[in-house]
Amino acid sequence: MIQILHLSDIHMGSGFSHGRINPATGLNTRLEDFVNTLSLCIDRALTDPVDLVIFGGDAFPDATPPPYVQEAFASQFRRLVDANIPTVLLVGNHDQHSQGLGGASLNIYRTLGVPGFVVGDTLTTHTIETRNGKVQVITLPWLTRSTLMTRQETEGVSLAEVNQLLTDRLQVVIEGEIRRLDPDVPTILLAHLMADNASLGAERLLAVGKGFTLPLSLLTRPCFDYVALGHVHKHQNLNKHNNPPVIYPGSIERVDFSEEKEDKGYVMIELERGNTTWEFCPLPVRSFRTIEVDISKAEDPQAAILKAIAKHDIQDAVVRLIYKLRSEQLDVIDNAALHTALKAAHTYTIQPELLSQLARPRVPELSASSSIDPMEALKTYLNNREDLKDIAATMLEAAEKLLSDDVEVWLEGAASN
Repeated sequence: MIQILHLSDIHMGSGFSHGRINPATGLNTRLEDFVNTLSLCIDRALTDPVDLVIFGGDAFPDATPPPYVQEAFASQFRRLVDANIPTVLLVGNHDQHSQGLGGASLNIYRTLGVPGFVVGDTLTTHTIETRNGKVQVITLPWLTRSTLMTRQETEGVSLAEVNQLLTDRLQVVIEGEIRRLDPDVPTILLAHLMADNASLGAERLLAVGKGFTLPLSLLTRPCFDYVALGHVHKHQNLNKHNNPPVIYPGSIERVDFSEEKEDKGYVMIELERGNTTWEFCPLPVRSFRTIEVDISKAEDPQAAILKAIAKHDIQDAVVRLIYKLRSEQLDVIDNAALHTALKAAHTYTIQPELLSQLARPRVPELSASSSIDPMEALKTYLNNREDLKDIAATMLEAAEKLLSDDVEVWLEGAASN
């Protein structure tokens, strides 16, 4: 049995807008959050200890992170080198410079010859010696259409046809790797991709037009004992039959509010040929809280907002307060009091949203199912609009003239025909 830790989508250096500067260190507190969370993953790898660590890609938000962010990342993975734990670092879409043109941020670990580190920037098979035996790892980094097809081949071809051609070509390449596998050695497919039945979030928008979706059937092969995926930030198992397990561990920290309700963590694997088990291990990450309240009809708008805040545990959380109000209520909101009420949060934003004066409840008499004379419909509408009371008579007079003029024009046209 070979023990493996699978993590992905670290995005070290993301989400600075949700943090603040720590005066003791001079660093953004969200960077410190990401470092602490990664440290917990490495702690687990060392205390078990595991035989292998596999990373599913997207180390940073882009391929050119600031030096202090690179150092924060490297200082944690250096601990695996010191413990002689082999590690595979897969290249994701955010790790590639200009989507594949110009190398990848993780290639420096191969250039420096870091002991025990394998960088997966090409589709190939790596045989890795661990304390408890060999493991075969097929690395499948993020691929773009230009990786497998020329511009001429895609001209005049529909997107669906391009995706099918790409899938067919990739399948041929994967088949070539599979045929070279040792059937007695457990095998992992480590891939950074979008699978066709995954529950996707912001990562789909970040990569739109630059990648393609692969069918699950390409991944669920009997020669694979575990399929380790990266790219999707929500933890999920795509193969409920677990033969093989097809796992997105998800990101290890919340990048933004789109991940507010997602659990974050890593996966522990017990790898054995034909009999692999796995467990998702949640991480204690910083909470994100959205407080949303509509005060447009509240008798005491300020009290309604404060009551909504009080219902939530905001201690040390990243908070966004969204309250909806009418324009005439702006002057009754005490912003200083709102800041005081939110001071327990790690950071917070306050977002007032003005309701459109046109966004009013539908008048029952004007429903689509009712038949009503146009003038009567306008009168009913105006009777329900207090803000148009002063000009209602003028509007009715203008409407009558328009309607009468239209009728005369229609009659003249009908007579001439």
